[in-house]
Parts: sequence; structure tokens; C-alpha cells
Amino acid sequence: MEFRKLGDSGLKVSALGLGTNAFGKRADEKTSIEVIHAAIDAGITFIDTANIYAGTESERIIGEALRGRRHEVVLTTKAGLPRGAGPYERGSSRRHLMAELDASLKRLQTDYVDLYQIHTFDPETPLEETLRTLDDMVRAGKVRYIGASNYYAWELMKAVGISDRLGLNRYVSMQTSYSLADRTPERELIPMCLDQGLGIIPYFPLAGGILTGKYAAADDAPSGSRADTDPGFRRFLGDKTIALSRQVNELAGELGSTASALSLAWLMKQPAVSTVIVGATRAEQVQANLASVELKLDDAALARLDEISRPFREGEPFAIYRLS
Repeated sequence: MEFRKLGDSGLKVSALGLGTNAFGKRADEKTSIEVIHAAIDAGITFIDTANIYAGTESERIIGEALRGRRHEVVLTTKAGLPRGAGPYERGSSRRHLMAELDASLKRLQTDYVDLYQIHTFDPETPLEETLRTLDDMVRAGKVRYIGASNYYAWELMKAVGISDRLGLNRYVSMQTSYSLADRTPERELIPMCLDQGLGIIPYFPLAGGILTGKYAAADDAPSGSRADTDPGFRRFLGDKTIALSRQVNELAGELGSTASALSLAWLMKQPAVSTVIVGATRAEQVQANLASVELKLDDAALARLDEISRPFREGEPFAIYRLS
């Protein structure tokens, strides 16, 4: 396994990480634990979850899986997106974050998380309040590092500026949708992170499965796929994304690889990317994804991938989660 620093921090993370939003939902507890153990055994140390995944089941299952193995991983969770309909069940106020962190630690069966991420920007809470709360968490030993997710570049830069001005712990990472089918972060977010020393953590690196080649047409969703179980996902299955998937698959065939491994390997080559989180609902998928770490891409392959995915630098992000 290849290890990289998370931004300019001293925290080292595996180039390939494990996403866990399917645990307790599309993967039952037994299978989820098998996936986690397979990932750790293969050298994956970065495990990403959130307080809302599968209605908190993801965190609880991870806590069970890490009994006796907590020291082997970099464990990260998030808070900020709605946990319910009430006025105190969302956002990044001091009240909400402190309550959610304690609840997450209990479910995860640990007294600290390595990285605590704000799941999205909260327009109703002053950034200084959020950042002072996170700084207090670090000083209390409950959190080692802090990160953000789903921030616009100007919001992230404002947060970094406030932390620097007040001498607070600053964000070391930014989690965002990023893939061959969504290169919009390259316009502003990635240049900002490179300038300020933040590591990028892409989510939806396979565009929700589109880049695996499983969708031959917009109206042809395999049984059990995301487009089959979530009809709203079909909005992403346009002619452009299907054509991109086909081209990635063709190139992967020429390189003796798979479309998934090729797409992940491309992300790992991009500036500022520290670790790429990929979900799995079976241990076999973890093994398949590991091929991306070993895949060597020459200049010709990188140029071809850049060419076919360049249109996806423009337009709207593939996914972004915001508080309404």
C-alpha cells in the first residue's frame, strides 16, 4: 500500500480509503465487518464514515469491527448534515457538534477520532464559532485533525483565514465529489487547496458506479445497482456520462485493467489528492479496488483520460450536499 500525507499535516493515510455509507444498509453487519477486516488486512488504513450513514448504523458497525484493531486505522467521521427534522439536529453550531461528536465516539467505541469533518457549510452559524469548537475538541484530545466537506472554495478559504488569524487549528483536508465524470473541483477548489496545503479526499470517485461500465444505457440499470434501487440516480445517466464510461472501459481494456481501477488510479495521480475513498459491499470488491494502487499510467494514458473527461470540468458538480 502507498501512504501519503493528508495535505501539509503530519498524518499519513493510505492512498486507497474505505467508504462506509453502505454499511447497515446495502451491506448487513456481518458482511460489513468482513469488508472492514479485508481492507485493513490489505493495508487500507483510512476508514471514512459519518453520523448519518444508515441512520448511525455505519458508525456502530465500525465500532464493533475495530475492537482490538482501532490502533491500525485512521478513523474519520463527520457531522453537520441533518440527523432529523428538529432545529437542533443539523448544522455546525457548538451545541450540535459537541453532542454529535460524543455520540459518534460512543458508537465507534473509541475516545478519539483521527479526523473530524464538517459535513457541509452551515450558513446560519458563524465560522468562528465552528472553528473554535473544533479547536476545543482537538485540545481536549477527542479529535486529532479537522477537515471540511462540501464547502465552496471561498467558504473554505474564509475558514482557513479565520483559523490563521485567531491561531486555531485549521482544516487539513477537503472532501468533495471528484472523478473523471466530475472535474469541477479543478476550477477553484483544487488550486485553493494546493496553495493552502489541504489534502483532497474525493468521494463518488466512480461517479456512483457509472465509471465501472455497468450501465450500457440510461434505461438499462442492472438489478441491485444504484440506479435500480434509487430512481433519482437516473438523472446522472445521460448520453455524456454513458459515452465517457464506454471510453474509459475501452482504454482500460487496452491497458489490461478494469474501468474501476483505471478511474481510481487517475484520481490518485491528481494534484492535492491524498486518499480516494471507495465503498464496498463485499470483501471481493476491496481486493478488486486494490489494483488501482499498483496500476502505472504513462503519459499517453493520462493524456487520453484528460481528453475524454475534459468536458466534465464545466457545468454543475456531480454531487454536493448542502443545508437548505
